[in-house]
Amino acid sequence: MKNHLEEVYKQILPYIHRTPVLTSHLLNEITDCFLYFKCENFQRMGAFKMRGAIHALLHLTEAQKARGVITHSSGNFAQALALAAKSLQIKAYIVMPETAPIVKKDAVKGYGGTIIECPPTNEDRERYTQRLIQEKGLTFIHPSNDLKVIEGQGTAAMELIEIYPNLDFLFVPVGGGGLAAGTILATQHFSPKTQVVGGEPAWVDDAYRSLKSGKIENHSNAPTIADGLKTVLGDINFPIIQNGIDRIIRVEEEEIISAMKLIWERMKIIVEPSSAVAFSALLKNKAEYKNKNIGIILSGGNVDLKNLPF
Repeated sequence: MKNHLEEVYKQILPYIHRTPVLTSHLLNEITDCFLYFKCENFQRMGAFKMRGAIHALLHLTEAQKARGVITHSSGNFAQALALAAKSLQIKAYIVMPETAPIVKKDAVKGYGGTIIECPPTNEDRERYTQRLIQEKGLTFIHPSNDLKVIEGQGTAAMELIEIYPNLDFLFVPVGGGGLAAGTILATQHFSPKTQVVGGEPAWVDDAYRSLKSGKIENHSNAPTIADGLKTVLGDINFPIIQNGIDRIIRVEEEEIISAMKLIWERMKIIVEPSSAVAFSALLKNKAEYKNKNIGIILSGGNVDLKNLPF
């Protein structure tokens, strides 16, 4: 698997940014830890999801590329698939809920994606997607429950470990599970002593409950500020997470906002609420991680500037 992940990285490197790792003396003091922030907010299209999207598309057959691809997403994966498809001259169709922010729809269009709007329910997303697959022969690319996508997402952790090989813990946000599963695969093969810790909004804590029950749980679709994490685990990524994650820490809305504000103010970088969840999880439990070397993946920076929480 180690050699396989190295090959994955070689394949996608021409299409992605090798994102920086930032540190902050002040945030180290606040947490009593040594923190290393992997800044995927500086990735192409503004989030880590470009990594998985391009890896999945690189493995399509020529016939599949000719027909085109489709996904359903309200945000970052919609943009990632549209840009990845444009990079490879593949037609991309994106099923997006009518309620998705205009700024995200505009970004998808800007990357050349064709948007099909649907009512804002998971059932409608699936129905619209399946209809287009049947009509046009499109290949469906799942935002998080696809092994090629998961492997691509894991390359963010690979880059971080290459620079800082002595991490005790690596914190990631958990939504659909693609980033968490990919990070686990990367740490298992490149830094086995590094434990992966997930952060999840308390209002949509399906991954936390899934680990407790041993089966994939749904969530209540509550209106968390971390809207990018309002997705559920899948049958491909859940076993990886179940067997490889150290724990998942639930955080409240005000804790997410506080962490996001700290990053904006002290590190002078823009991160979205979903991206701040991992740091929020550490802040909530900082006493347990005192003096540890900790990586934190800042998953993205696509923010609606007209709707900030502070």
